[in-house]
Amino acid sequence: MTQPLPPALYAAFDVFPSAKGAAVHIDRFARRLFERAGGGLLYVLGNPELPAGQREDRVEILRYSAGPANLLERALGFGATLDRVLAQRGGGLRLAQFRDPWGGVPLLQRVGAGCRTVYEVNGLPSIELPFAFPEIPPATLAKLRAAERFCLERADCILTPSHTIADNLAAMGADPARLRVVPNGAEVPADPLPPRPAPWPYLLYFGAVQPWQGLPTLLRAFARLADFRDLRLVICAAVDPRRVKPYRRLARHLGLEARVHWEFQLGQAALDPWRRHALACVAPLTECSRNLEQGCAPLKVLESMAAGVPVVASDLPAVREILTDGRHGRLVPPDRPAELARALRILLEYPGLRAQWGEAARRRIRDDLSWDCALSRLDAVYCELGLD
Repeated sequence: MTQPLPPALYAAFDVFPSAKGAAVHIDRFARRLFERAGGGLLYVLGNPELPAGQREDRVEILRYSAGPANLLERALGFGATLDRVLAQRGGGLRLAQFRDPWGGVPLLQRVGAGCRTVYEVNGLPSIELPFAFPEIPPATLAKLRAAERFCLERADCILTPSHTIADNLAAMGADPARLRVVPNGAEVPADPLPPRPAPWPYLLYFGAVQPWQGLPTLLRAFARLADFRDLRLVICAAVDPRRVKPYRRLARHLGLEARVHWEFQLGQAALDPWRRHALACVAPLTECSRNLEQGCAPLKVLESMAAGVPVVASDLPAVREILTDGRHGRLVPPDRPAELARALRILLEYPGLRAQWGEAARRRIRDDLSWDCALSRLDAVYCELGLD
């Protein structure tokens, strides 16, 4: 017999769990939703290493692992499967939260008046997909924008992790009265032992490697620091090694092959030592539509600050919400390797400044941007929606 729907549902077109920052966010928000509702269904992407379904206490996890390699066809299959689950299991939902239109459209078309809905906008496919697929047809982008508008118009609440994204959504026509900002958070970790192998001083980049992350800018900036002969650049990529081949080629072209150390798909426990013992963490986000017209809320900046490490990041509106230049690190103009190298050089030459900014960064997270702070704000949103 098919089980009925639990009181809450969280849908995300992301593999869960994974090494990506999105998985950290999904875990925190879905867990809090299900705690408040008394149980829930987490509907996410899977892979061959993960079970298609599992249950943990009052939480059921369903993973969509089938479907074609084509991302858009897989996204449509993800939505169609969710639609079938909703149709087979009937009503009972009190609150449904989704991170993308693939899950949002079937949810909004199926749920009844007794279910409140939350569209959690961390990114818009119509803006992000052209970076990965430059030849995507205009007609397809138009359909994506229509699906996003449908979700923005129909959801009871639009949740975003930054005021930059909220302002941009309002400029696109979203109702400001339904917009709520709940910033991402980070945990201040215990001080772990240095990672192995790492006998050398190093700068750190960690996270995904999409074009808007600016990794080529960082590699070109690091090439300008050749006089720091013992210095290494550590790149902890949250992706399969095959995805970084273009960046490895660029590193070889710049003569950096022996000075760049690569790690792949580390979990949070394995990543913590790399963060804590870096001289500085770098977030060289590019000046592009994804980061400006849409906006972002870079978890890597928060997690670096929580580790007590100064951050050198691109001077973009979303980053300025988190980090104050000259207090927690340094903001530099995006896409300028020489400017980035200059800022890094100052930190390398002044260890006292590194310690001062790192401690201020950690204090900023502890006081204002911890996960406890984020979840407290999320609780207020759920209270507004009647989920007591």
